[in-house]
Amino acid sequence: MEFIHIETERLQIRNLRPSHIDEFYSYRSNPDVTKYQGFDVMTMKQAREFINEQKDKQFGKAGEWVQYGIENKVTQKLIGDCAIKLSMDDIRIAEIGITISPDEQKKGYAREALLGILAFLFNSKGIHRVVETVDAENNASVRLLKSIGFKQEGHFIENIFFKGKWGSEFQFAMLKLEWDIRD
Repeated sequence: MEFIHIETERLQIRNLRPSHIDEFYSYRSNPDVTKYQGFDVMTMKQAREFINEQKDKQFGKAGEWVQYGIENKVTQKLIGDCAIKLSMDDIRIAEIGITISPDEQKKGYAREALLGILAFLFNSKGIHRVVETVDAENNASVRLLKSIGFKQEGHFIENIFFKGKWGSEFQFAMLKLEWDIRD
């Protein structure tokens, strides 16, 4: 197991820190951000507890989600977070998720962070397959995943009851082979 630090041109991805609390709370308490997420709006207390729970977690434990902060390298501000979980059945399969603050959306940060995470998983960790499940109504995430080369493998219709209604999800995946041959 290890602490990770992924750098891209404009971003660094590493463990969440207590100093991230204000930015983290700002977007995690926003109902527009949580609309398509598997979590609901957070109180400041919940945000603080979440960061304290995640700040010392290390990458590599099967079946455990680890949440990482996505920081702008220039401003050193938290602009979002992402999560990585290795499959309990086979640690060569990873599941990921990403959240970007509304103030930082439409700037290419989600794409850049996702490409950095994929390079880390496929090139450094020998991951065979990366999966992401998204709300079927989250058109921006669907477009992003397809543009990077993920393939839609499943459509789960009304498979989750969340926030008072039944929701549908798409499952996307990319294989190491597909990562290696993408344009």
